[in-house]
Amino acid sequence: MSNNPQALNGRHELNKEVNQVEQVLWVGIGCKRGTSWQLIDRAVEEIFRENQLFPSAIAGIATIDTKASEVGLVEFCHLRNLPLKTFSAEILGSVCVPNPATITNLKVGTPSVAEAAAILAAAQLTSLTIFPFTRIEKLSVRFLVPKRIFQQQGQPGAVTLAVAQALNISITESH
Repeated sequence: MSNNPQALNGRHELNKEVNQVEQVLWVGIGCKRGTSWQLIDRAVEEIFRENQLFPSAIAGIATIDTKASEVGLVEFCHLRNLPLKTFSAEILGSVCVPNPATITNLKVGTPSVAEAAAILAAAQLTSLTIFPFTRIEKLSVRFLVPKRIFQQQGQPGAVTLAVAQALNISITESH
């Protein structure tokens, strides 16, 4: 271990950078009624581990508005201290996604919940009123993880996950 104050300060700065992850990932979730927060948690952990993503980079969870009070989803968001953003089937249906599903369209009125919700939430990441005198100049989305369905034997329900990232954010002052 070095006693050099400059080396110690550099190491501290590196640790600070490593621990600070920008929250730019939105997890889109579709789930069956009665899906537990534990199943959702396991699915998120697995997706993030497999894709080498940091769970601390999650900005929030996005889904269809009819799932806004789904107990397992609400509990998961509460336990992880994540916002839950919802969209109507009509808005979700307007998003072009790589894996639309006819069955989902028949059941909930949109060909995609998880993928479309992740993309929409990432696209709206900076449209929150965080910067009252700013304007979004440019925002694009990178679709990172296509939908994947998780079920667990002995556990009720199923969860579908997808992940999108907000990119190229350029914010300027408004006058």
